[in-house]
Amino acid sequence: MKLEQIYTGCIAQAAYYLESNGEAAIFDPLREVQPYIDRASKDNAKIKYIFETHFHADFVSGHLDLAKKSGGQIVYGPTANPNFEAVIAEDGQEFKVGAYTIKAIHTPGHTMESTCYLLTDENGKQHGIITGDTLFIGDVGRPDLAQKMSTDLTQEKLASYLYDSLRNKIMILPDELIVYPSHGAGSACGKNMSKETTDTLGNQKRTNYALRADMTREEFTAELLDGLGIPPAYFPQNVMMNIQGYESLDNILEKSFKPLTPREFEAIANQSEALILDVRHEDDFVKSHIPGSIFIGIQGGFAPWVGALIRDVKQPLLLITPEGREEETITRLSRVGFDNSLGYLKGGIAAWKEAGFETDSIESISPEQFESEANEKSIIVDARKPGEFNAEHIENALNIPLDFVNEQLSEVPKEENFYLHCAGGYRSVIMASILKSRGYHNMINVEKGMAGIRKTNAKLTAFVCPSTNK
Repeated sequence: MKLEQIYTGCIAQAAYYLESNGEAAIFDPLREVQPYIDRASKDNAKIKYIFETHFHADFVSGHLDLAKKSGGQIVYGPTANPNFEAVIAEDGQEFKVGAYTIKAIHTPGHTMESTCYLLTDENGKQHGIITGDTLFIGDVGRPDLAQKMSTDLTQEKLASYLYDSLRNKIMILPDELIVYPSHGAGSACGKNMSKETTDTLGNQKRTNYALRADMTREEFTAELLDGLGIPPAYFPQNVMMNIQGYESLDNILEKSFKPLTPREFEAIANQSEALILDVRHEDDFVKSHIPGSIFIGIQGGFAPWVGALIRDVKQPLLLITPEGREEETITRLSRVGFDNSLGYLKGGIAAWKEAGFETDSIESISPEQFESEANEKSIIVDARKPGEFNAEHIENALNIPLDFVNEQLSEVPKEENFYLHCAGGYRSVIMASILKSRGYHNMINVEKGMAGIRKTNAKLTAFVCPSTNK
């Protein structure tokens, strides 16, 4: 049995490939589908089925493009109602892929249509289970996303459904089954995911907090809901794209991969409501950038931060990218539904300067310089998440998480200069770019963030293990 798991990007998007006797099945494909077409061709296999575990929220699946190009049938679990042709499987329905059998197991909870797929080999041995967002390594799917799809649903109801699905459908299966989830560490679809991409079901029963054998429904619900952050604003928009359909990625690349001269770039920026998105490294951005542009570096947590901070997937974008990474940027934006890129600045900032256009910069200092400059009267803004801040922070620092900079803008100091830092230097530059675009120019970025500050003699609070501070 050939089965592979592919993780890519900071939101850990997963895809699976199963091939037997000239037939292939794909599970939750990424939006760029050509690699699946090429792989099937290499194996002399025809893609027969495209199995979706549920309507994903954190990325746009490639199911429609793959079905169109391969002729494979899209399969969803019970209760799914997409706006396109698909097989809606019954609970327990089996599908043949060559000598292998794939059994749909309806596991509502993360969403109502959530379905796992049990894989059985040619000898009748149960090999593994594709769990989607029902079961992760070290965690289970959050139950607060699908409630936006129906007024009858609450996160408590969904948690209760998930409790039953795990105990009555998943935990009764053999311990030796290999678990293949749809996401790993970095995804916003859970809160405690492991960096490991697979595990045995038996080990998950022993180590996953949500699979504790003596856990009551009430305990499960309380632990599952505790500490859930607010989901990114783009999640419901991605769900609707996955339900209703979307434009082909080939078309998106064709219209968006458009090199623009500085004058063309400026003209479009002035004539449209486009947001200028700079995805270079933070060190390059602080030195020189187009005034009013927003920084979200492609080398960091790119996709989730774009979705959390830009919010509207239809927002027109003008791109400034590292040379040679233009197509990658457009593709990674499209993975999370941002399909409205209008083009990119040809020649980058160097060309912008050569054309005589204005640039801006952000004052940025080393951790050592911060230590020598800052005192007990200094205003220090910490852009990390509350859990990180509570674990350890600079004494008297103010916590304004990047996630909530728009909501907490009134808390940002307006008159006095303040120091701004995060964990490693990435998020603080994102926040600084947002603040500058709103007229704040009184921040001083601290390079390397807490990672660098810890190596100085700056006064920090006593460390508290993150697992004990909620």
